[in-house]
Amino acid sequence: MHIEIIPMLAAAAAPATVSEWISQYGKMLLEGIWGTVYMTLVSTFIGYLFGLPMGVLLTVTRKDGLKPNALIYKIMDVIANIVRSVPFLILLILLIPFTRALVGKSYGTTAVIVPLSIAAIPFIARMVESSLTEVDAGVIEAARSMGASNMQIITRVLLVEGKTSLIVNATIAMGTILGYSAMAGTVGGGGLGDIAVRYGYNRYIYDVMFVTVALLIILFQLFQTYGMFFANHFDRRKSTSLKAGSLMVFIIFSVILGGAAGVGIIQFIKTMFLR
Repeated sequence: MHIEIIPMLAAAAAPATVSEWISQYGKMLLEGIWGTVYMTLVSTFIGYLFGLPMGVLLTVTRKDGLKPNALIYKIMDVIANIVRSVPFLILLILLIPFTRALVGKSYGTTAVIVPLSIAAIPFIARMVESSLTEVDAGVIEAARSMGASNMQIITRVLLVEGKTSLIVNATIAMGTILGYSAMAGTVGGGGLGDIAVRYGYNRYIYDVMFVTVALLIILFQLFQTYGMFFANHFDRRKSTSLKAGSLMVFIIFSVILGGAAGVGIIQFIKTMFLR
């Protein structure tokens, strides 16, 4: 009986017109969009800050790498496999004491960045390793024959030749982190996922849940389209001159994305160190 009454009460309290609906939920959804973008971009940045060097180290120390080292590779390999084997929701709960000690609380968008980043680092490291191992061995041997050092081969050959694959994998990583950020809403993580759980699951206000799902799909498509466009632009096999309109859209979105990432990183640093 109780289960039947709650949806009826939710339907009775629903706004009568679109303008009323926007007035009631619009601000909350905008804050949810920013929360999701903030978590995704900052977590991706931190993930690459540590995941990129880890991926390079995995590539260099593997059996057929520039400087094989079985011990270092095995340690990095085991760490990556252990973290990746834990489902994100369980990892999120498992890291609550660590998150609380680091940030001061275990809920909210800033707090969720901690487990998001920890989950992202080994995932990104594997993506980077996959991208760098695709580089033609002949190019590496040519660089060696010309006297290039290992560091020069890494910075001027591996990262340069693998940049298209790295960008594609960065797009995939960002989409995955976006999905994780929505999942964090089940434990009060903030963003659109939190809104979907609170209003769709707990209060039976399904129209809000459907809108949040649509917004998550739109955000994912924007990130995916931008990333693939960026990758194709730098792919020498597909490189074509951009039309003026496409170039303008690309530049505008780059500025918006870069600005949002910058603001998010500053906000995260302020919350972490000036609280």
